[in-house]
Amino acid sequence: MPDTAGKRRVFRALHEGGCFVIPNPFDIGSARYLQSRGFKALATTSSGAGWSLGHADGDVPLDTMLEHIAAIVRAADVPVNADFMDGYGATPDDVAANVARCVATGVAGLSIEDATGDPANPLYAFDHAVARVAAARAAIDSSGADVLLTARAECYLTGHDAPLAEAIRRLIAFAEAGADCLYAPGPTTRADIAAIVQAVAPKPVNVLARNLDGLTVADLAGLGVRRISVGGLLARMAWTGVIAATDDLAEGRFDAFAGAASGGPLNDLFARDAEEGGQA
Repeated sequence: MPDTAGKRRVFRALHEGGCFVIPNPFDIGSARYLQSRGFKALATTSSGAGWSLGHADGDVPLDTMLEHIAAIVRAADVPVNADFMDGYGATPDDVAANVARCVATGVAGLSIEDATGDPANPLYAFDHAVARVAAARAAIDSSGADVLLTARAECYLTGHDAPLAEAIRRLIAFAEAGADCLYAPGPTTRADIAAIVQAVAPKPVNVLARNLDGLTVADLAGLGVRRISVGGLLARMAWTGVIAATDDLAEGRFDAFAGAASGGPLNDLFARDAEEGGQA
């Protein structure tokens, strides 16, 4: 298994050219399965983690989320990026302190977003948002760890009236504040995605694979996208199966179980992981 420094070197190298998919496991088992399919890096998901732990997205306490992130890191032989939401603090000082704790879990990267969680004021004010990214950068640099910082502009997801223009304005400023990778989850068209990529070039851009109107990995790579994540979609797919099967059970039927994955291959996978020392 690569050591922490080795994983961080691999993760940074992935952002230097080409395009890669970084899927989002929601627990140790899904992390090990995704790794077994050959993905070169993984990323946690705040929503998927929350649902697996019995919380709404955004309601997982900091200590609990740090334990979850550390468990995924220990389970994976590949680099892990942490969805660290808004850094679990409104002020730059809070962000810096919490980012230092996240770095200590062994992550290869982490993301900080500019959404407040307050419907009345969904985005941190521009200057404050930039200061928070700068604080995260300073905390990483002070740690001496080569952790890759992704800064997120949540303009699309929070209903901003000019999401593309504001996302570009913020991402450019975040890059100047020290972000290594830029991410505005939500654009669905070639034109918006290309505009974001061009605006922050040569910094790498992450795109969320949601509602992309038929765009493929090859299409996104052609637009210059460096990294593609899926957020909570794998967790939602898992819950789709649970909900459908539960609905059948509640109505006295078992039809939804007909397409269930076989337990044998899953047991084989996790038994092999245990033999190879991949237990967390």
